[in-house]
Amino acid sequence: MLLSKTSEYGIRAMLHLAGVGGDVYLPVKRISKDLDISFHFLTKIFQQLTRAELVDSYRGPNGGVRLRCEARSIAVKDILVALEGDDLFTKCVLGLPECGEGHPCPLHEHWARSRMQIETMFGGKSLIDLGAELRSGGFRLRATGEWTEPTK
Repeated sequence: MLLSKTSEYGIRAMLHLAGVGGDVYLPVKRISKDLDISFHFLTKIFQQLTRAELVDSYRGPNGGVRLRCEARSIAVKDILVALEGDDLFTKCVLGLPECGEGHPCPLHEHWARSRMQIETMFGGKSLIDLGAELRSGGFRLRATGEWTEPTK
């Protein structure tokens, strides 16, 4: 597993929000239920995404979260950096400090190539791209059971 649960759930939740679109605030409890993700865990994820200015949150009876900007302008990489930092794209795969061309680890050369490909893939896929693939390819966002497209 390359991504943490935080990142996996964050990407899924952001795709869910992109599916609703517009100025609609979705309650976190509803997203939690729709995606079968712990409410408390998802709340913490949305706090981080709010701090990173990827989502807006609104408290109150009609409150919830929504995308701060258009889904086409949010890349998967933006979500990952907001939730995990840029370590996936900058750090040594073995966690060795100062790993680089001068003092490489045994996997440095291989990981550098893979890391660039991963960064290109995540940076080149927006929520709108993945949403289109989700709808046309029969993919799912839930771990179990059927998933239906969110409604406003």
